[in-house]
Amino acid sequence: MDWHLLGLSFITVFLSELGDKSQLAAIALSGRCHSPRAVFFGAAGALLLTSLLGALAGGAVAELLPTSLLKAIAAVGFAILAARLLLFNNQPSADFEKTP
Repeated sequence: MDWHLLGLSFITVFLSELGDKSQLAAIALSGRCHSPRAVFFGAAGALLLTSLLGALAGGAVAELLPTSLLKAIAAVGFAILAARLLLFNNQPSADFEKTP
């Protein structure tokens, strides 16, 4: 096992998951119920499953495409998302407008 890759993956996912919407949902669920342990195991299981699917999909795609192309696609995708957030997200959506 590549321990460096394991540690890097752990740190990257741990830092990216802090304060995201799934963690906020787990906080809300555990605050409303009497079994925070069930919320923990449900949230942990969901994160494990999504991580497994991501790793399997990433491994399959990595066999088809070179790593440099995958990195370029990811960089372009993040750049498009950043540009969209910066340039085209000035109007509040109808979902977040305050009702009188």
